[in-house]
Amino acid sequence: MARSRKKLGDILVGWGTISQQQADQAAKAAQASGKRLGETLVEMNFCKEEQVAKALANQFGMEFVDLAAAGVSSKIDMKLIAPELIKKHHVLPLAKVGGKLQLIVHDPMDLETLDMLRFRYGVEIDPRLAAKGQIMAFIEGTLQSAPKLVGAGESLVTNSIDRTIDRSVDRSMDRSIDVSREDAPVVKLVNRILYEAVNMRASDIHVEPMVDRVRLRYRIDGVCIERDNLPKRMQNAVLSRFKLMAGVNIAEKRVPQDGRIKFPVDDKQIDFRVSACPAYHGESVVLRILRPESARIGLANLGFEGENLALFNKIIRRPNGIFLVTGPTGSGKTTTLYSALDVLNRPDKKIITAEDPVEYNFEGINQCQVKDGIGLTFPAILRSMLRQAPNIILVGEIRDREVGEIAIQAALTGHLVFSTLHTNDAPSAVTRLIDMGIKPFLVASSIQAVMAQRLVRILCPNCKVHDPEPDPKHMFLVGLTDEHRPKIMKGAGCPQCVNTGYRGRKAIFEMMQMNSQIRDLAFHKAQVADIRKAALASGMRPLVEDGRVKILAGHTTPSEVAKHAQIEE
Repeated sequence: MARSRKKLGDILVGWGTISQQQADQAAKAAQASGKRLGETLVEMNFCKEEQVAKALANQFGMEFVDLAAAGVSSKIDMKLIAPELIKKHHVLPLAKVGGKLQLIVHDPMDLETLDMLRFRYGVEIDPRLAAKGQIMAFIEGTLQSAPKLVGAGESLVTNSIDRTIDRSVDRSMDRSIDVSREDAPVVKLVNRILYEAVNMRASDIHVEPMVDRVRLRYRIDGVCIERDNLPKRMQNAVLSRFKLMAGVNIAEKRVPQDGRIKFPVDDKQIDFRVSACPAYHGESVVLRILRPESARIGLANLGFEGENLALFNKIIRRPNGIFLVTGPTGSGKTTTLYSALDVLNRPDKKIITAEDPVEYNFEGINQCQVKDGIGLTFPAILRSMLRQAPNIILVGEIRDREVGEIAIQAALTGHLVFSTLHTNDAPSAVTRLIDMGIKPFLVASSIQAVMAQRLVRILCPNCKVHDPEPDPKHMFLVGLTDEHRPKIMKGAGCPQCVNTGYRGRKAIFEMMQMNSQIRDLAFHKAQVADIRKAALASGMRPLVEDGRVKILAGHTTPSEVAKHAQIEE
């Protein structure tokens, strides 16, 4: 349990600065007036402002700076921050050390100012505490003698932007602002978020309004990492900018909206799929970062081991039938299927897809976007596809009986059909289709193979080391014993992996190839357990076993595999 912070009055009493009676008297006065205790103590002449600041520094574990001490003022570098920000927020920059800006503040709880400066200058803030009176006196003496001071790397245009940021943000709380200006502060902030997320290898950006702030999180290697908190007063301006870039109605806040953004990052056009959803404290905006190159990394780099890779290559080259990839949302199903299409995309093959939405644009592939509002549904596109004489069809997802039956008819009439399904493992796909209302004999005769997959984080190659004490619980869950300990690795953490120990992800697979026994079980509506037993007997490697191979090869850890696959009792 975290240790509770000592009270300001108790610190001053313990130091002998004030008496307990004075502390109690000031506490009552502060409660009655709504002022802070430190401010009230100074007003009642019980102690000096510098003494309160020193006690606050002790309370919050910060370094105290006495600006009246000899040599301190000469260390302050006013060029590091625009003078307008220094005067408005009563802060003093000391120096930039190790990528951090050392900053003197007077209020340890003013997190809003620290967040604003962190985003404005792109550095972490290392705050120190001083008395407000000393800070204000120093600012007045310095800036009055140098009224034209411009910060390092700043320009008069930048300073003008800095002066207008708060006015523009405050106006946005009541009405929409013109966020199309490319030099506007909000535009710069949003552009920086997009740029940073791409360079940090994020797959999603989450902008989530809270009661007192706007939380910014990036999903990196499947795990959400809190990046920063934006001030609540910036909420409307930031969300409006995202929606404007995505081409959706910025005035509509009552219903969900979807859009897309194209944004250049390091000379590459990056696609962002944008979803805005009304929430209690404001619209939650999520941006999915789409990288077409992720579907062109090669089948071996997806995580296929030798046997599974050979079987996968054999199945995707069959002339007809259905190949299903199953797994939860975000498990890489679409990436796997597009990797297969990338292999098959040749001039002698006609490939058509029906997707909702189209995530990756591929040259040579005819891609159709579902638009339910105008009647362009999955069934409508599929019926039209069959008149286009394709060799290969990709259906984004089999969601209902109608789509499933059309896909099966396409497979039975000489087309190779790829699609996805939401099930926990490969054998469950058979019973799921039958539960949708598709006739068992159609399921049994059309499916060629089903592959389940999950994504696990891969150890950072830069800081990967042997794990002398792996967690016994995770070892048990993935079926490892003490004899396997010498081969188990872990990530020590380094700057390249943001100290997580992991960098990138690969899939673990479970490939079930249909045979006469499994087809017979499907025809007779057998239970999932019976189908799974037959699949294992015919050579299917379960998810956990594929995960064990990657653990013992030093690619990942038992804890990662245990999150997604565990041995059956």
